Amino acid sequence: MVTKSTAKSNLGNLYKMKIDLRVLDHLGIKLYSNAAAVLSEAVANAWDADTQNVQITITQSEIVVKDDGIGMDLNAINERFLSVGYDKRATEGTKSPIGRAFMGRKGIGKLSLFSIAEEVTIHTTKNGENHAFRMSISEIEAAIRRDNVYHPTPVPFAGPKVGTRIVLAKLKQRRLALAAAGLRKRIARRFSVIGYKGPKGDKFSVSINGAPIGPQDRDDLKKVEFLWEFGAARINKADCPCLLHSDVISDEVSKKPLWKVRGWIAAAARPIDLRNDESGSMNGIVVVARGRLIQENLLDKLNFNRILNSYVTGQVEADFLDTDKEDDIATSDRQRLVEDDERYITLLAFLRQSLLNVSDSWSTLRNEVRGKEVQTENPALAEWIGALPSSQQSAARTMLGTIQGIEVDDVDERKALYKAGVLAFERLRLRDASHRLSLLPELTAAKLLPLMSDLSDLEGSMYRDIVRERLTVIQQFVGLVDANEKEKVLAQCIFEQMWLLDAGWERATGSERIEQTLKKDYSAFSPTLTDKESKGRVDIRYRTNAGQHIIVELKRAKRKIGVNELSEQGNRYKVALTKCLRKQNGPDYVPNVSIVFILGVEVNEADNPDFVRAVLDATGARLVYYDQLIASAQASYAAYLKSTEKVDALENLLKKL
Repeated sequence: MVTKSTAKSNLGNLYKMKIDLRVLDHLGIKLYSNAAAVLSEAVANAWDADTQNVQITITQSEIVVKDDGIGMDLNAINERFLSVGYDKRATEGTKSPIGRAFMGRKGIGKLSLFSIAEEVTIHTTKNGENHAFRMSISEIEAAIRRDNVYHPTPVPFAGPKVGTRIVLAKLKQRRLALAAAGLRKRIARRFSVIGYKGPKGDKFSVSINGAPIGPQDRDDLKKVEFLWEFGAARINKADCPCLLHSDVISDEVSKKPLWKVRGWIAAAARPIDLRNDESGSMNGIVVVARGRLIQENLLDKLNFNRILNSYVTGQVEADFLDTDKEDDIATSDRQRLVEDDERYITLLAFLRQSLLNVSDSWSTLRNEVRGKEVQTENPALAEWIGALPSSQQSAARTMLGTIQGIEVDDVDERKALYKAGVLAFERLRLRDASHRLSLLPELTAAKLLPLMSDLSDLEGSMYRDIVRERLTVIQQFVGLVDANEKEKVLAQCIFEQMWLLDAGWERATGSERIEQTLKKDYSAFSPTLTDKESKGRVDIRYRTNAGQHIIVELKRAKRKIGVNELSEQGNRYKVALTKCLRKQNGPDYVPNVSIVFILGVEVNEADNPDFVRAVLDATGARLVYYDQLIASAQASYAAYLKSTEKVDALENLLKKL
């Protein structure tokens, strides 16, 4: 009620609001969906009113927001507060009486109060005028249906002595389902001016149920492990108890002088750390302008798909998004930005590049930290890393750290990942060391000798899967006496296991196209053989390895043959293959052809080895006998047999996990 002569005699028409029902519906009742966003509007209005202390009290039946700002007289109530769409900056200028940059702009924030309350009562005082009135959704809707004019109901004034007191009653519990602790955390993240201390003693504090809001209420800062600040280090590291590393990165969004940012981006230890039932998900980057939130989350808009994406939290202060000289790019609820504006597009590009710039550094830092944690938690893995060459221990910790950072629901599932990681590392570490050897810029003795020691050690450590595969193949031949049985085993695997013939051929590959051409166009490889030829061979294959062209023919186990016949066959194969290859590579191409005949019994001229060797050398052919092949394979891969001791040691380690 009014306590000065400024009051009119007809108190029922003292306060006046003109509003369309659709405006009330879309910009009031449905503007916001949570209490934090609604109360943020009240806090922003308090800032614009030069308030130093905002007190929010929450009970089961009502929410009270009290400030000690400049308050409102009757003219301010009707012409500003109750004027929907009132443009504060156009009418009052860009700053408050004591010089604060206005947060408000559209003049519709007061309607958001109806998003969580059916009834709103305002008590305000200024220059000795005390005013109090109540607004309710049902009364507003009824009045609007009559003539689009609503007169709020005057009520007895009940304080404050200075400033404004807002009472939200008949609360909508469905939208208010948030404890005071969670509300405190959300509001702490929606403003960068809470705790502000300006010139001439100016300050701005906000409290909920008597407890001041501060950086200690920001759950995001409590969870950050790695922190990057824009432009300069400003955050009190005491507010980041989990912080392990911090750095400063560029704040220049574009070459335009005022297009710079403050704030930070950070990474938590685990994605689950950014989930909070009270304060909502913190996995995102909020944007603040003029001290208040203007975009709830930009992370989803950045098209940033690296692993870091799930660990990121941050707050970017970008005042260039809300300047008085440019169009307003905030949506009606001031929680999102117009996406086709140049400022928005430029900010997105800047933030994406910032994340790309820190991503590799984060991966290295995170994996080292997680790797050390793994060693502490699992002595068996610490034992494994300790047994590795010193130059490979960091890479091993990084690998284990990557696994440790993966979110899994089952402890056994993580153990399985560790086992797979150890085996994969053992398979790859020889190749990795060789690669690093080639990357050394200066091959000094100090750098070369330790690495060569590593290579020597690794060469004696054969990989588990290769060991078992090759031992199985060799063991298939051991104990076989009957030549026909050996023939069956050989025919089954020889062409897929070329290392049995030559250790250097373990990567020999087939060339189906050339083999098909040979069989189709050249009689030496024709599938239509004479009866004699058919009885004299089991199969023939063509392979290549490191520029060498290999033809292998497996003869039947008891087939007796002369060396001249083999030489004749080998020469036909070589001529046919050369013609085929010259069609592909040109008429001057001279291929390196190697021909291998695998026999079950000795050639007729076996008692004259010099003659046999001379005849075959002329063709580029050589003989391998079944028994000789088995013995040679066993001798060549004796190191594999010996390496079973290391395999057993590795197996024992895996059993400990």
